[in-house]
Amino acid sequence: MKSWIIGIILITVLTDPLLITRINKTKREAREAFNQGDFQKAINKYRYLSDSLGVKEDELFLNLAHAYFQTRDTIAALSTYQQLTASPQNPIRSKAQLQIGIINHQQNKLEEALNNFKQAIKADPANVEARYNYEMLKKKLEEKKKQDQENKDQQNKDQQNKDQQNKDQQKQDQEKQNKDQQEKQDQQQKEKQSQEEQKKKEEEKKQQENQEQKQQEDQQNEKKQMPQEVADKLEQMKIDPEKAKMILEAMKNQEVQYLQQNKRKATQPKDKGKPDW
Repeated sequence: MKSWIIGIILITVLTDPLLITRINKTKREAREAFNQGDFQKAINKYRYLSDSLGVKEDELFLNLAHAYFQTRDTIAALSTYQQLTASPQNPIRSKAQLQIGIINHQQNKLEEALNNFKQAIKADPANVEARYNYEMLKKKLEEKKKQDQENKDQQNKDQQNKDQQNKDQQKQDQEKQNKDQQEKQDQQQKEKQSQEEQKKKEEEKKQQENQEQKQQEDQQNEKKQMPQEVADKLEQMKIDPEKAKMILEAMKNQEVQYLQQNKRKATQPKDKGKPDW
């Protein structure tokens, strides 16, 4: 029994130095690969340390996350950094938050990145890079916010100008439409007046033609009523029947006046003192 226990102790004592030597050697190889830019080799070494040699140090996982980051394996890097945000070591936790902030910034997640940088400063106020990134990103966000507000104000102004232009155009279109409508009505009214005037002229012309025709008919009738000898005489004298009728009526009126005057003279009483002759 004692010999078995002594054997286990002996194996453990002999094994530990060998394991430690292997671990230190692998760490050195991983660090050299990382510094030389052979990040994939560094990843393999750190994974070997963690998975095969059982090394669970936060520093090892931080270096592993850095190697993932350098190979642009963002998913693996983020996952490893996220595990380290719960590290009891403030510098490790601060560096993990810093790197998560850098990845969020690269993905244009600016608000999340700013919060990561802030958490990195809280974990380790001596983290100069985290403070620098925080101040720069904060300024950038303030400028972006200001620019967004200016863009919004400009968009509102442009929209107001556009709305005003639309209103002005609608007003011009309406005024033009009203003007065209008024011109159309004026033209219609003018055409109507012209038609009425034309119709009136045609009626007056027709009336005049009817009067002239009637006069001609009356003259023809008068010629028919006159003796042929008188009608021929008038035609030779170039006197139309209407004029001859007027002359005859005037002569008739004079004859009537003459007879009336003579009648008055005949009815005056005779002077008894004078002879009849």
